[in-house]
Amino acid sequence: MLRSFYHYMMTYRGKKQPDNRSRLADWMFYDHDFPKHAIDYGEISSYLEWNSPFPNALMVFDEVWDLYKRDEE
Repeated sequence: MLRSFYHYMMTYRGKKQPDNRSRLADWMFYDHDFPKHAIDYGEISSYLEWNSPFPNALMVFDEVWDLYKRDEE
């Protein structure tokens, strides 16, 4: 069964030297409204467009989404 994008992103949390992926993962963890069970690109992308935590968060999401799809298929 495909795990949610949120669950996949939690593998990037808590770095001592934060990078953009870990910043996005940490933000997702603390954002109680993030669609935590979503596996659909459009649903997550739309949410981030309205609630972007930092300027290039959508670009980071697109990069990690490609890894997620590759790793989960």
